[in-house]
Amino acid sequence: MDDDNIPLLVIVDAANVVGSVPDGWWRDRRGAAERLRDRLAADGLPGQSGPVEVVLVVEGAARGVEPVAGVRVEAAPGSGDDHIVDLVARSGDRRRLVVTADRELRRRVTALGAEVTGPRTVRS
Repeated sequence: MDDDNIPLLVIVDAANVVGSVPDGWWRDRRGAAERLRDRLAADGLPGQSGPVEVVLVVEGAARGVEPVAGVRVEAAPGSGDDHIVDLVARSGDRRRLVVTADRELRRRVTALGAEVTGPRTVRS
């Protein structure tokens, strides 16, 4: 299989990205995650010209956010960070990009060969 045909797997740490801007998200965590999902569905990954597969990982009060066209939503059964690490580990050799500012999560996923970028990449 040609690597150019395999979409970039973009895994978004919803809690970390939503929490990166103090805009009142804590009053409605699920609504904040839904707004992020909708932004991802509309904008994709800015600056990325090739195909992408976007996975939004939610946890806690944001569980129950539904997927939409262009964004798969996965509710972490426990820790969102652990679920993200598991997704990276199970994704094989394809190119992976994790969107988070969490230092420990960044360390864990880069050890598995993933790239990382901060929340500003998807918050416009």
